Amino acid sequence: MTASGRGGPVLIFDLDGTLIDSKQDLTASVNHVRERFGLEPLGAAVIATFIGDGAAMLIRRALGGEAAESDVQSGLETFLSYYRAHMLDRTTLYPEALETLDQLAGKCQLAVLTNKPVRFSREILEGLGVIRRFAAVYGGNSFERKKPDPIGIHRILEETGGRPGMTWMIGDSAVDVRTGRNAGVSTCGVTWGYATKTFADAPPDVLIHRFSELPRSILL
Repeated sequence: MTASGRGGPVLIFDLDGTLIDSKQDLTASVNHVRERFGLEPLGAAVIATFIGDGAAMLIRRALGGEAAESDVQSGLETFLSYYRAHMLDRTTLYPEALETLDQLAGKCQLAVLTNKPVRFSREILEGLGVIRRFAAVYGGNSFERKKPDPIGIHRILEETGGRPGMTWMIGDSAVDVRTGRNAGVSTCGVTWGYATKTFADAPPDVLIHRFSELPRSILL
């Protein structure tokens, strides 16, 4: 992976709903699990509200609050197997993401911190041809605690030599905002993602509506 050198600004991106539009592949994978349990399929808009707290929570929500833990674990195994085979069927970078990442790469270090399993996260970024733009990529199983715990940001700052005062957490949900706040870094919300309604509970420092707004919005 490449980086612009240790120190300087660090931009940490959430993945699903921020960098990539994975809604269709996640919807198909979740509905594959629901079919195995004899449940009716759910629409993409509903499933999108389940995303953001890791794969296990996604399946727990998809099966309903009364689902037995054994069913959740079985459903999770089914989901991971199916999603591994189909996670790049229709998943894409959001519009202007690639151009903006290239613009930012020469000015700062880029990283990804997601609650998605790290293996899948890396494979998706590699499949989309952008993984070398990131100095670090961490997922929900990279540490003993997931976002909004700040452990992932702390590790990224250790590896990049970044400072909290020059770091931004960028995402589509209150989870990302709280992660940034817990780590003492600035936060940027994006309005094109899956959980933007949750910003009402945790407003970001900056809110953008297009990827191309990012560089000037964070004053780089």
